[in-house]
Amino acid sequence: MSIRFLFALLLLGSTIAYQIANRFDSQETPVGFLYGLSGLIIVLSAVYGILLPILKRSQFLIIYGQIIIDTLCITLIIFVTGGYSSVFSFLYLVVVIYSSVFVFKRGSLLVALFCSFQFAVLLIMELNGYFDSFGYSGGSFGSTITAIQVFQKCVIMTAACFSVAFLSGYLSDQERKSKAELVAMEAHLGRVQNLAQIGEMAAGLAHEIKNPLASLSGAIQILKGEMENNKDNMRLVHIVLRETDRLSSLVNNFLTFARPSAGQTECVNLGEAVAEIVTLFEKDSSVGQRIKVDLKIISDAYIEIDPLQLRQVVWNLLLNGAESIDNGGKIKISVQKLKNERVMVEVADNGCGMDEQTVKSMFNPFFTTKPNGTGLGLSIVYRILETYDCRMDVQSKPGKGSIFTMYFKPVEPILKPQ
Repeated sequence: MSIRFLFALLLLGSTIAYQIANRFDSQETPVGFLYGLSGLIIVLSAVYGILLPILKRSQFLIIYGQIIIDTLCITLIIFVTGGYSSVFSFLYLVVVIYSSVFVFKRGSLLVALFCSFQFAVLLIMELNGYFDSFGYSGGSFGSTITAIQVFQKCVIMTAACFSVAFLSGYLSDQERKSKAELVAMEAHLGRVQNLAQIGEMAAGLAHEIKNPLASLSGAIQILKGEMENNKDNMRLVHIVLRETDRLSSLVNNFLTFARPSAGQTECVNLGEAVAEIVTLFEKDSSVGQRIKVDLKIISDAYIEIDPLQLRQVVWNLLLNGAESIDNGGKIKISVQKLKNERVMVEVADNGCGMDEQTVKSMFNPFFTTKPNGTGLGLSIVYRILETYDCRMDVQSKPGKGSIFTMYFKPVEPILKPQ
């Protein structure tokens, strides 16, 4: 909008200089038309500036509206500055370039088509004598052009518009992907630093709790043998033992989160391993027949990881997806290689989804949305993946499901001697 406003001022100043240099009357059609067009663009820039903060939810409509009006204004500028002989046809390319920033590659190709169509219609109408385009001297150029010239000019303009749209759209898409990747990396580094600080504190705390807990559990076991004849006391002893075991399990999980072991790493065929985990998951009694798992894998993706920890990671994600689905639903798992030399594993469900705040906090220890959850499952998963230089991204919308994406570092398969 700022550049458009400056362009309108430049057009206005150029028109004034042109009028003074050629001693034209401001009432002459070309000069008056340029004054009116300059004023229109200035007014539109002011209107856009007023509407933008008001219609924030409809920014896409405002963007397309500005692009369409800009192309029409450029067509009028070309018409009033000579039509076929106008030197301002390059302004279509400016619109195509800036549109790629907002509507990306596909949108910029549509803008290029719209610009080419307007230019072709203008020249064809000029060729057939429907109107005469004004030149710098106010003369008509309609009688001096031929159909071949119009065709060549239209082909050149169309080729230029689509070439610029393709290139600028491609660069815009790449810039958008790079920005999204950078944001994801910043979020990943933030989570890693946060979990590392919590892990250092958690390791010492877990050990301090675990030692007296073991002593307490042993003492209760001894007392249990002396209270077998007292039913009331035995009932209390069983409650204490049950809660002690539960607390011990929680401490063990907390210790795993604090200091996850690297495990016994080996070269694993990722596609086959995921397929095996999915087969076991589908037969699990807690899942039943209500969840359908769609699997899309490749057979030549290998990574270095402990198979047991890989099973823990994938199983936890599958279980979270299944628990987010109330009735029948679907979980999609895909394994594929990316151009950046990473292997991507994507787990997507059509469950209840999560809001933005939940996504930001879901990897924090003890954060859970489940009534009986401990809040350590995803934290442990993230810490395990961190030890293998693997990044996890999450995309989720309430009511539309969630997508967990893991990026593993591939390795060359180890060929076994025959």
